[in-house]
Amino acid sequence: MPIHHLIAVLLTLWLGRATAAPDPFEGDPYQSHPWVDMRAEYLGATAKTVFDDRVQVRGPAFAEDPMNVPITVSVTDLPNVDRIIVLVDRNPIRKVLEYQPMAALPSVSFRFKLEQASPVRAAARTTDGLWHIGGTLVDSAGGGCTVAGATRRDGSWTQTLGLVSARVFDATPIPGEAASGSRLRLKVMHPMDTGLVGGIPAFYVNRLSVRDERDRELLRLQTFEPVSENPVFSFDFPVKPAGVLRIVGTDNNGNRIDARLE
Repeated sequence: MPIHHLIAVLLTLWLGRATAAPDPFEGDPYQSHPWVDMRAEYLGATAKTVFDDRVQVRGPAFAEDPMNVPITVSVTDLPNVDRIIVLVDRNPIRKVLEYQPMAALPSVSFRFKLEQASPVRAAARTTDGLWHIGGTLVDSAGGGCTVAGATRRDGSWTQTLGLVSARVFDATPIPGEAASGSRLRLKVMHPMDTGLVGGIPAFYVNRLSVRDERDRELLRLQTFEPVSENPVFSFDFPVKPAGVLRIVGTDNNGNRIDARLE
């Protein structure tokens, strides 16, 4: 090949790489169109993010009950996590919850409402300000956000509103090792209305806090409309909390939640 033809080919290849269009999905493994706007809205327009397999999100491949989709987020292999945000790309209300572990481990289990098949993501922020993103794809027939819950339909929510039941379990020991950690599972009775059902305004628990016997805050949870009716949450602790635990919170109508776990 003549030298001037070779130079022309190399120049064309270089210009092609230099002018290649940027990735519109910003490296998103799900190539979801809402992701770029979600990242800016919920994590910050200038936030630094990285997709990270250490942020584990586990859920069903297909959600048979779109009003109660079980999800577990675990970031125990990533140090210095101070906040976890759970987002659902294709829900009409995308933010599900925000969790600050404090004295707990960076892991949480819960159920939520799914409107249609979607990536379900967890964004875990480390103390250096970097957001680590993980997720899973959950398929579903959908409709979970636009149907009234059972207690709303039969009216029984008025008799149970704000009641809390909770229990602390010892960690399952690894053979040959002593168990030191524990799991707190708590349930709050509440209709958790999304506001997307005709004639029923949004009505949901928006804040929960778990405190020890010295009133030291062990964890803080901010919840939103997509969390399932009568929500159940599980949290893990590296060391079993001592003494009486207190669970306090509010809903978006100002009703208070206050319970003691002996």
